[in-house]
Amino acid sequence: MPDDVSAARARQRAGTGIGLLLVLVLGAALLIALPEDESPDDDTACRARTIRSWQPDGGLTAEFARYGDDASRTDDWTGGDGTHSVRLPDGRVLWLFSDTYLGRVYGPPNPHGESYAWRDTTAPLVRNSAVLMRDGRLETTLAAPLFADPAPNQWRWPVAARVEPRSPGSSEQVVRVLLWVRTAGQAPWIYGVPTATEVATLSLPDLRLESVVKVLDQQLVPDPSRRVLFGTTLVEEDGWTYVFGGDDGRAASRPASHAYVARVPEGRLGDPAAWRYWTGSAWAAGARPRPVLGDGRRRGVGSAFSVVRDGGTYVLFTMAAGPKGLTTVASYWACSPAGPWHGPAKEFSPSLPQGQVAAYNPQAHPVLSGEGRLVLSYDVNWLDTTGAAAQLSRNVSLYRPRFVALRLAPAR
Repeated sequence: MPDDVSAARARQRAGTGIGLLLVLVLGAALLIALPEDESPDDDTACRARTIRSWQPDGGLTAEFARYGDDASRTDDWTGGDGTHSVRLPDGRVLWLFSDTYLGRVYGPPNPHGESYAWRDTTAPLVRNSAVLMRDGRLETTLAAPLFADPAPNQWRWPVAARVEPRSPGSSEQVVRVLLWVRTAGQAPWIYGVPTATEVATLSLPDLRLESVVKVLDQQLVPDPSRRVLFGTTLVEEDGWTYVFGGDDGRAASRPASHAYVARVPEGRLGDPAAWRYWTGSAWAAGARPRPVLGDGRRRGVGSAFSVVRDGGTYVLFTMAAGPKGLTTVASYWACSPAGPWHGPAKEFSPSLPQGQVAAYNPQAHPVLSGEGRLVLSYDVNWLDTTGAAAQLSRNVSLYRPRFVALRLAPAR
């Protein structure tokens, strides 16, 4: 981290004179306060980053609409949220979803005479699903739900995933999927009380579920708004997997939630003993994690956010704090996963369908990005929870991911 590097350099030069020591201390402070920018051609330097431009990715959005509307099967994905992706070694892309509608979609008009494709209100709803894509085309839905409920009134939502060695140094690879366990609750916990973070292991290439391991149990944290679930996004660097998470401050009527980070050696995501949590000053096992971003007011994250590494800079995407959080994506940047995080930087408001809808869960998809283009998805849902299910069946296009393509640039 920058603090460690600066301190080490200062110690190496100790004893060379008071004047030189003062110069070094001042220099170290500047290095900590400012992003590194050794030369314009150094792609590994950390620089302030912001969103330069964005545009809808109509091709990806249309592909999910095509697949969801295909009536040739009655047991496949027709809509869902919690959109995450991971590329498999054979080139396929595994898409993971939380709450998912299965069943059959019917062409317009719907029973209300509107020009929307629709599904019957009795269509199955499962807590998670997985869809496979090959060469840019969605092909099949795995048997759903992929991850069974752990107990009555509890369910699992899959979040970020990665392919890694079965164990450190192993030539055999598996897919590790982070899972959020939630328990049914009353308002304001209508989407479930945060309960635990788990890691599932899927075999390759057949994607058979081998095991599910609990890595962080939060049931003993008395205040549900202080419970932290990890796995909303992963970043790989130098043999480590950095796992980001958040609390559910929004559910407790706070304007913005807090972001947290842990790290795990490559090949050990499924080993609870290998997890190290950022405490504010160090990575420690079994410690209560400390927030790396969020002041409960103007700065913070939604319950789901995404982090990518652009050169030497980490960039975080989240729904904006406050009322704009229903429509607007904000970004932050840092030189380290543990921060300090700067921002919010430039915001943008992606297109939304008509009606009482909201955008949420902005997720980056590096496996579909490249050449300076970053693909980001966002989910859409109906705001009035009492009538949401009927509205989502009345117009099936609402409850599906939408995509944009971003370009990042140095902040001015």
